[in-house]
Amino acid sequence: MRERRGLLRFLAILLRRLTWLLFPVFLWIEFAVLRVVTWPSRSYLIGLIATLATAWIVIAVAGRTIRNRFLARVTTAFGLALATILILGLFDETTTFLDSVGISIGDLRLTLLSLVKAAMLLGLFLWAAKLAAGQAERWIESNEDLTPSLQVLLSKFVRIMLVTVALLAVLGSIGIDLTALTVFSGAVGVGIGFGLQKVVSNFVSGIIILMDKSIKPGDVISLGETFGWIRLLRGRYVSVVTRDGREYLIPNDDFITGQVVNWSFTDRLVRLDVPFGVSYGSDPHVVRRIAVDACKNVDRVSVDPLPVCHLTAFGDSSLDFLLRFWIADPEKGLTNIRGAVMLALWDAFHQNGIKFPFPHRHLIVENPVPVEIREAKKPAQRGGRKRAEP
Repeated sequence: MRERRGLLRFLAILLRRLTWLLFPVFLWIEFAVLRVVTWPSRSYLIGLIATLATAWIVIAVAGRTIRNRFLARVTTAFGLALATILILGLFDETTTFLDSVGISIGDLRLTLLSLVKAAMLLGLFLWAAKLAAGQAERWIESNEDLTPSLQVLLSKFVRIMLVTVALLAVLGSIGIDLTALTVFSGAVGVGIGFGLQKVVSNFVSGIIILMDKSIKPGDVISLGETFGWIRLLRGRYVSVVTRDGREYLIPNDDFITGQVVNWSFTDRLVRLDVPFGVSYGSDPHVVRRIAVDACKNVDRVSVDPLPVCHLTAFGDSSLDFLLRFWIADPEKGLTNIRGAVMLALWDAFHQNGIKFPFPHRHLIVENPVPVEIREAKKPAQRGGRKRAEP
């Protein structure tokens, strides 16, 4: 049962409200006893209260299973009100009253009843759209023939289409003519376009990123001073996680207008360089061989292609070399692998007697420097008299 979290959550809700559960049970027992020992009409009020209590508890427990608190409260309040109206037999009177309160806009009349129906349908359609979108996303993610970018694009497209269809269906159900909204929606769209220019730019940039596959989840990128791997692609931003655990939410527009370094765009292999120098008494051919062998034995260093070592310069006090190697997992860090390679070079060179040079400085003084020795002055005595020794 531990793996079935939904059932555990439901049982926990029931146990926490055990007192509430016992209240209608005792009411129903009292109702049954009264119907046996006295006239049925005398038990009518007890039965009505027991029915209301049972309905309220069922609705309250069902509402607690919804994780969204706002949605849970709205659903519970609406369910309690509807159950009370139905049990008390006031459904016709309530609908008549709600239908009598409203306003007229041209040929359209909006009443409280139509708004309540629209809210019910909207909640039902959005819930159905969420379930359908979740099922579609699971099917899309399980399809291995689709790339990660295409999976994200299709998932977002399906979710947007289902929500749009749900909204249009609700508007049509309450009698709103959708063709009459074309002019109004065009004017509002222009105003929203100017006000939300940056938001729309980020959204369109996100669609372009998903379509051209320039970046995708799992890629290692560098954008300015930010280096990390992409965790999520959203409609407005891209989530980039760095090596220190920070998660940057970078707007999509920055990936379109700025320069982005994608370390794993076409190939996950990344080349790294480690410069070093050895003393002039070392054989450069031996140094190159030892450096390559030491680098190959380091974890994460790729052996295809093999590391290479080149003599780059005759320095002032050292022979300068450049060790180049490849890694296939840049998301695990670059500094740590460079440090591991340098430690391997240190151990290998010390085992083979190859020394790392360091600069020496000789100071030549042409003229003699006079040295004058002066006696230190004795500190003055304080207090006047000298204390007698015991």
